[in-house]
Amino acid sequence: MVLKLRSDFFHSVLLDEEKCKGCTHCIRRCPVEAIRVKGGKAKIDEELCIDCGECIRTCPNHAKYAQTDSMDDTLQRFKYSIALPAPAFYPQFQPNISVGKLLDGLLKLGFHEVFEVARGAEILAEEIKKYLSLKNIPKPVISSACPAVVRLIEEKFPSLTGTLLPLDTPLGIAARIARMRAMEKGYRSEDIGVFFVTPCPAKVTEVRQSSDDVGRIDGAISISQVYSRIMNMLDELEEQKSLQFSSWKGIGWARSGGEQESLNEGEYVAVDGIHDVMSVFEKIEMGELSGILYCEAQACVGGCIGGVLAVQNPFLSKVNVQQLVKRYPEYHLLDDREGKELVREGVFRRRRPFQARDVLKLDTDYRKALEKYQVIEHILENLPGLDCGACGSPTCRALAEDVVREKAQEIDCPFLLREKMLELSREIFDLASKVPQTMNEERGKQTIESNQDSGTATGESGS
Repeated sequence: MVLKLRSDFFHSVLLDEEKCKGCTHCIRRCPVEAIRVKGGKAKIDEELCIDCGECIRTCPNHAKYAQTDSMDDTLQRFKYSIALPAPAFYPQFQPNISVGKLLDGLLKLGFHEVFEVARGAEILAEEIKKYLSLKNIPKPVISSACPAVVRLIEEKFPSLTGTLLPLDTPLGIAARIARMRAMEKGYRSEDIGVFFVTPCPAKVTEVRQSSDDVGRIDGAISISQVYSRIMNMLDELEEQKSLQFSSWKGIGWARSGGEQESLNEGEYVAVDGIHDVMSVFEKIEMGELSGILYCEAQACVGGCIGGVLAVQNPFLSKVNVQQLVKRYPEYHLLDDREGKELVREGVFRRRRPFQARDVLKLDTDYRKALEKYQVIEHILENLPGLDCGACGSPTCRALAEDVVREKAQEIDCPFLLREKMLELSREIFDLASKVPQTMNEERGKQTIESNQDSGTATGESGS
């Protein structure tokens, strides 16, 4: 099935309500608190979601999933199709299976051509070096290769948007070069289909938001979908050395630390796992990492090999990457003429500007926002502060904010509800003990004594 891009935004992470049990596991792991449980089912807030895939990884009922394109459907749509395998594609297989054979496998699946995203990473690395050598750039520069990290910054760390690397991603660069080369062969742009073999849902979102010009990417196919098909034809694969242009530099981008290694020595830091990434960004905001020149940040633990659409155990994949890096040490640097041509064609220019998102604002009016903030603090004083998630919100503060935004009620907290019910039961008992002045005094006394005797008898019976 081919996905359609919505006019405002697209999300690849979806919910299967039939499988959802409302267990609240996902709401506590979502880094941006984009999930609530309402009516016994999880609900994903599309404005907040960054498509990191943590909920897919966490859900014990497999109710979350990433929607990708079907390879069979996509290959039939274009006269000339190009596969863009991610660097994380190679280490899903045993390292004794060469990259040349895996690329041949993609051709045998029906693609007319392959262009490695790993090669796009190598070409980008040279441009990153040039950018880092400039004076007066904001430091540390934060890698923009991971789309989930970029959206995290735009949403929760808007002050850091100016430090994001203002260059296109390896995927965007590879797509643009691949289409340009196909057009040089005589194919029209509309007849060329460019498809990314992806390890994660965030990249699917990047594909859907690609530009409509030469850099357009027409679909995203999961690594898991391609993996099973290639495994079934291993005996048929042939060594195609002419298809491979990547080396250790690009292949290493598959795991955390590979990007900074491709930049050679420097004052760099690499962090992986969305929650650890957030911790590092907090330190950057506080100015504690001012001595660092470049920050490589990836949402998945281990880097792209830890993506939820990958197949292999990420720790085994990391070992496979290390062996592949040793196996392909030769690096082909672009000559000056080719490099200048890519710059002139705008290959490295980022099409989508970084923009701070206002999804967390309480109100556009500053005075009203301040009033709402004070209400939130007041509500928090009444809540237990356990952050248990039983209310359907990830934390007590999130519940208080939902109440102010009229998306929840205070009594959604079961502890607060219990206190309200106890208070109400006491009021009902007190009312039952009172006698209107129009009633007979003796009858009133008898009623009170009867209520007291009934309470005593109940207590004795319970004991």
